[in-house]
Amino acid sequence: MSTIAPYILTLRCADGPGIVHAITGSLLGIGGNILEQAQFTDEDSGIFSLRTKFESPQSIEVVRAAVEAAAAPFNAEMSLRHESDRRRALIMVSKFDHCLVDLLYRQEIGELPIEIPVIVSNHMDCEHIAKRHGIEFVYLPVTPENKSEQENALLKLTAEHNVDVVILARYMQVLSDALCSQLSGRIINIHHSFLPGFKGARPYHQAHERGVKLIGATAHFVTAQLDEGPIIEQEVERVTHAHTANDLAEIGRDVERLVLARAVRLFAEDRIMLTGKRTVVFQ
Repeated sequence: MSTIAPYILTLRCADGPGIVHAITGSLLGIGGNILEQAQFTDEDSGIFSLRTKFESPQSIEVVRAAVEAAAAPFNAEMSLRHESDRRRALIMVSKFDHCLVDLLYRQEIGELPIEIPVIVSNHMDCEHIAKRHGIEFVYLPVTPENKSEQENALLKLTAEHNVDVVILARYMQVLSDALCSQLSGRIINIHHSFLPGFKGARPYHQAHERGVKLIGATAHFVTAQLDEGPIIEQEVERVTHAHTANDLAEIGRDVERLVLARAVRLFAEDRIMLTGKRTVVFQ
């Protein structure tokens, strides 16, 4: 059995003939062996997306040069890394800690292949959780007067810690348009409803008032439009007329944990490709 460390390659470009042939041919040329491959063409946009897991005895510099040369005629956006190089996540949280605790647990037992160097909050409620896990906790209280300053501090933290993704684990502040733009495709939020229904605040109360029979949670990329970003993962749970708004919130917390963990894992494994307002998710 091979002991060569595997690579993960992702590629996105306008669809056309010869893309797969060119990329797989370049991998063969460096002694590559494909272990897993998924591809999809979005017919609405004409965008081709590809994710390949492969092994090669060559260095990442040699591999990158070969794949970039093969992809050049297609003007493709691509990423390449060793599978063992874990994505680094900055988690933001307010007072509700259930999603944060779940992510930390899954990361510690090896279910989430990420590193978590820092936790940021606009409240002090979760500081003890960060300390218990040996993770830096940064308190950034937000007011209308200091919002811009605190977001600049957040950007500085992402740079200092080489952060790949910012996870909003029930962080109850609306991010500015400027921040959303600077971190486009790198902020994942968990919204406690099945979008596009019940956007904004108190969605469980909105759902209760409408007498819904299904509640859910949605993990999505954050954009300047509140709760309108490309959807990554969703799940629902059946409820009845007998459930109160508080019951819905209690049931919903379990759904939120599950959906956010799935979305983070998909990001960590480079399985999400953005295509306009939608995502291609290679399960």
